[in-house]
This record gives sequence, structure tokens and C-alpha cells, in this order.
Amino acid sequence: MAEQRQRALSTSGEALYEILALEKGATHDEIKKSYRKLALKYHPDKNPDNPEAAEKFKEINHAHATLTDLSKRNIYDKYGSLGLYVAEQFGEENVNTYFMLSSWWAKGLFAVCGLLTGCYLCCCLCCCFNCCCGKCKPKAPEGEQQEFCVSPEDLEEQIKNDMERDGETPIMLQPTNVTEKTQLIGDSHRSYRTES
Repeated sequence: MAEQRQRALSTSGEALYEILALEKGATHDEIKKSYRKLALKYHPDKNPDNPEAAEKFKEINHAHATLTDLSKRNIYDKYGSLGLYVAEQFGEENVNTYFMLSSWWAKGLFAVCGLLTGCYLCCCLCCCFNCCCGKCKPKAPEGEQQEFCVSPEDLEEQIKNDMERDGETPIMLQPTNVTEKTQLIGDSHRSYRTES
């Protein structure tokens, strides 16, 4: 089990080529030719009483599927089986970023930045005191009014009161009769009367 796990997460990128009995860097035609030969040899229909042949056939199919897909093959050649696992977890476009951030120099840079900033304490304190607690939040100049939030219900009530005070009442209902004049038209020359 430990050997299988180690092989599944190798970084050398050679095991799939070995399954197909090829050298690393084989051409697409060589992969196809070797796959056909081994698939015929280990096909479950030709070996019905051999469970090892069925397992070998699955490995051959997996190796062929990975090595014939150009993006998967590039990831496998560069990062091995671990690269394929990362591609499944985080997406093929994020594999390079994952390995760059997990490199020794990126970890070292992260550690140095932590030491220089006091273990990231100053960033955390700055965010907490400015945002969470608000004790160190910059004060507004004395001549300006501070902004405050008003609920939508209070704002609607204030608008309604202002309109009533100015003598304008909002239209609340649509006209029910076609011959009825609306407040928008008033006594002007337009009319929406129909001849019935």
C-alpha cells in the first residue's frame, strides 16, 4: 500500500512510460503503437481467468489516456503524478502556481516577510484596530457631518412627508375609467376620451 501511494504521488514522471514499455519523451505514434500492442495482450476478453491481466489493462488505459492528452502529458513530464493530482484538485492552470508557492525559496520569502513584520502582527493589528474595533479609526474633520445609514422604510416615510408638506401628493392609484382626467394632464387640451 505504501509503495502504491508513493508511486501514485511520484514527481519523476516516468512510471506511465514504464507501464507502456517506453522511454520518457516518446512520440505520440510510439505511445499509440505500444498501447495497442499491450492492450491486445492484456485485454480481459483474451484473459478471462486472470484478474492480474484486468488490472494491468486498467493501468495501460490510464497511462495511454494521460500521455495522449497534451496538457496532462506536459504536467506529468514536468511534475510527475503529483502534478496530475494537483491538476485534479486545483485545475490545470494552477499547477505551476502551486509548485512555485511550494518551492523552498517561496517558503523562505514568506518566513523572512513574517520575521520582518513581527510575525505579521502589524498587519493584523492595523486591520483589527481600524476595522473591527474602530478605536484607531481616523476621525472626520470637525466641520463636516458624519455619514449615517438610514433604513429604506424611514427614507420612504421621509419622502412621503416632504411631498405632503409641499402640497404634492403622490399618485397611488391608476385611473379606473378611460374618460377620467389624471392629475398629470390637468385642464389642458389633451383628452383620453373615447367615443362609445
